[in-house]
Amino acid sequence: MGYGEDSHRLAEGRDLWLGGVRIESERGAVAHSDGDVILHALSDALLSAFALGDIGSYFPDNDPKWRGLESRVILEVVLQKVRESGYRLLQLVAVVTLDRPRLGPHRVEIQQNLAALTGLPERRVGLTFKTSEGLAPDHVQCRATVVLEPLPEKQGEKG
Repeated sequence: MGYGEDSHRLAEGRDLWLGGVRIESERGAVAHSDGDVILHALSDALLSAFALGDIGSYFPDNDPKWRGLESRVILEVVLQKVRESGYRLLQLVAVVTLDRPRLGPHRVEIQQNLAALTGLPERRVGLTFKTSEGLAPDHVQCRATVVLEPLPEKQGEKG
């Protein structure tokens, strides 16, 4: 199992990316990369399952070469590290907190895109959308939990 979370301040004139999907919004995440909190929290959850640090260890925000990085690239690198560890992702659950815009209408598209990015069936991609009830209207946050299993060829070695 692994757990990760990410949050970013929101500002006008920025794109809002969630789960690799651009969401129409007046405000988006202020970040060194594209600020996709779902992909960041998911990547950190995967790394935490193997005590491999966090995405900042691999993609530091003070390194100009990572400015504007698409978060799907981060996830691809992390998924490769998971495979190298002899495991694969079995299930993911993400809880996103955002006051506006409402995310319900985007659930299917985000779920489908996360399934495509991770190689999971859609039924193994759990999404929950919450608001902060006005407590944090200028931020977006995601908490993610992952369940992993040994790769079939590694079952005897790790299981």
